[in-house]
Amino acid sequence: MRTTLTLDDDVAVLVREEVRRSGNSFKGTVNDLLRVGLRERRKPQRKKRFVVTPLALNTGLGTRYQNVEDLIEALEGPMHR
Repeated sequence: MRTTLTLDDDVAVLVREEVRRSGNSFKGTVNDLLRVGLRERRKPQRKKRFVVTPLALNTGLGTRYQNVEDLIEALEGPMHR
């Protein structure tokens, strides 16, 4: 397939560097780079599992609060809203 492709200046520099490094033609290098990039995008991204470690909510006020509203009121007062 023949097509016209306009590259950003920074991308063109990187492609030319790869042409020099690989010794491949410009066309071959662009095709190889596109293949690699497209394959990478198809791979599902492995995401690091996010783990929440619950801690006991102890304010040091001598009471354990299970209700967030009660805790906010104890810390900020009844006019916290």
